[in-house]
Amino acid sequence: MREKILEILTEVRPDIDFENETELVSGNILESFDIVQIVAELDDEFDIEISPKDLTAENFNSLDALEELIERLSGEG
Repeated sequence: MREKILEILTEVRPDIDFENETELVSGNILESFDIVQIVAELDDEFDIEISPKDLTAENFNSLDALEELIERLSGEG
């Protein structure tokens, strides 16, 4: 799962080191359009629905946080 998330993130923003960055949203690294693209890709790939209440910095600041979010939404966490 982690590898697929990383692949999606890198497709959207190949210029970011997603494996080490921990402030993707808080540090204004990801822009709103990036997040929209990422959410759409993750929804499709993992057959989940990321709702507006899930769109928080805590859920999108790092690869780890995104992995936890997807696990929770897919019932694997």
